[in-house]
Amino acid sequence: MTAPTTLHAAATRALREWPAPDGEQERLRTTYAEHLAAHPDGMWKACRDGHLTASALVIDPPRGRVLLTLHRKLRMWLQMGGHCEPRDATLAEAALREATEESGIAGLTLLPDGPVRLDKHHTPCAWHLDVQYAALAPADARATVSEESLDVRWFDYDQVAAVADDSVVRLVERTRALL
Repeated sequence: MTAPTTLHAAATRALREWPAPDGEQERLRTTYAEHLAAHPDGMWKACRDGHLTASALVIDPPRGRVLLTLHRKLRMWLQMGGHCEPRDATLAEAALREATEESGIAGLTLLPDGPVRLDKHHTPCAWHLDVQYAALAPADARATVSEESLDVRWFDYDQVAAVADDSVVRLVERTRALL
């Protein structure tokens, strides 16, 4: 089995097993599963009908803060994340890889029990069906700016709504509820 086939199967399984926390998330879970069933290439940027992406909110609960990146292309403060790559075996691996690459922080660990939430949004390349995780930062975390970012910065929980859009605010709220 090739890596792309494995990732598609793993994503399908992860979505099937994920207990959506509410009706909106259940509708998105169903939409994502239907997309994968209809698109064998639904994990990849080349799928112009939309594709799954993986992201992770980097969070530092002891200090009450989250790390956001000022996305170079979108010019918005967002969680770390992006397109899946053939070397990713699971969505969780893709989210952790993206968070590590974009934050420069080694030793991130994902919250257990799978995704935190789902968010579907349109981008310049296509619809992104984002599977969102949360990654705990180690105590000594020092972030660095990647080539995909203009800046990375820690924000207190109560500062997020002033700098980020509603999808990031909902991700922070859901993550905090799971802690």
